[in-house]
Amino acid sequence: MNISIISVGKLKEKYLKAGIEEYTKRLGSYAKIAEIEVADEKAPEQLSEADMEIVKKKEADRILAKVSPDAYVIALAIDGKMKTSEGLAKDIESLMTYGRSKIVFVIGGSLGLHEEVLKRADEKLSFSKMTFPHQLMKLILVEQIYRAFRIMKNEPYHK
Repeated sequence: MNISIISVGKLKEKYLKAGIEEYTKRLGSYAKIAEIEVADEKAPEQLSEADMEIVKKKEADRILAKVSPDAYVIALAIDGKMKTSEGLAKDIESLMTYGRSKIVFVIGGSLGLHEEVLKRADEKLSFSKMTFPHQLMKLILVEQIYRAFRIMKNEPYHK
């Protein structure tokens, strides 16, 4: 199983990097994990709707350039489907069973994901109705992927 996490922007916070590295290391015995960061588009604080679309489109182009045609894409979006940890584990296991060996999770930048990325996605996943910083979301996501594999293998951790 090959899992990629594509995120917009460079992760700078050491405490987040340390947590992501820890879970990525733990995941190594279950799957190949690739972290792909694409540059965020520099923009002023105050943007018009049109300018926001331009920024999201540029970021979308960078994201989509990293997605292979045969990948199953899961976009993190606030209006996506919410799942339990067990539900995520079941869905990943089902993808593996039916020959989907490449899963790509996409985390947008501070403005969210452009419609082109959402259209390319095979599903949209939400962790909450709350908004989280995209850097923190990466840590939460990698922990949940690790938890999903532990659940699939009936190994202690998820209780």
